[in-house]
Amino acid sequence: MKALLESLKPGDKDRGLALSLDPERLPRHIAIIMDGNGRWARKRNLPRIAGHKAGVAPVRMVVETCAQLGVEALTLYAFSAENWKRPRTEVDMLWRLLRFYLRRELADLHRNGIRLQASGRIDALPARVQDELNFVEEATAKNTGLRLNLAINYSGRAEIVDAVNAILQGARLAGTLASLRIDEESLAMNLYSPDLPDPDLLIRTSGEMRISNFLLWEIAYAELFVTETFWPDFDRAELLTAILDYQKRDRRFGGLSATAVPDEPKLELPDFDSEDESASEEIAISSQ
Repeated sequence: MKALLESLKPGDKDRGLALSLDPERLPRHIAIIMDGNGRWARKRNLPRIAGHKAGVAPVRMVVETCAQLGVEALTLYAFSAENWKRPRTEVDMLWRLLRFYLRRELADLHRNGIRLQASGRIDALPARVQDELNFVEEATAKNTGLRLNLAINYSGRAEIVDAVNAILQGARLAGTLASLRIDEESLAMNLYSPDLPDPDLLIRTSGEMRISNFLLWEIAYAELFVTETFWPDFDRAELLTAILDYQKRDRRFGGLSATAVPDEPKLELPDFDSEDESASEEIAISSQ
């Protein structure tokens, strides 16, 4: 948090938003569905790839801002398993953009103490992309700041299937398949990034009201923030606004709010164990 405030000069339009944040209630893990590159380009009569190129700048901004805030983890939905359906030229350009980003940003990742990792079926990526990812992951492995997790060739359903298969394979090798019992803990430990906390805040750009097969297991209790802004226009002010909105939420995780009204009417239940016929009377609600 201090690093962000130091980077914002007095009078900066984002400084007021940053000062409004509660440093004790920042989300540990932010996940973002970066949507709207193609529509951004179409509105400007540009090819779709122009939108993808324009989307690199907000990636850099979000990563740097989260690192400065002291956010523990950031997951970016970079390429879904369904994105292979797009034209070959667009997919190839996306891989070139990813490799360009990784090479160009390595120095800044080190400067900000960021550790990079990738989630998804990485072994299906082009060899040169895998090599670049492996190089940057190894180069930043000892950094202790923000954990930057790129979801690449990622599918939430596939992640759960892969986790179950990993558990089954482990049981086969151990000879314990007959007594195997899969629970939430064992499944969570076999997801792509079991060492990351579950996302607290999920941001989606472009106004679409869906989660698009993203982190289906992990976002069970994430707070959702949807903006109409296309990803290339997503700026620091919008990111800070999303975090401010998150801090206003009452996160109950299925329980009751700490500010629940204590004097709500009491519910008087009949004695169902009694043989008295009066046990079948209506439940009476008393305000006493």
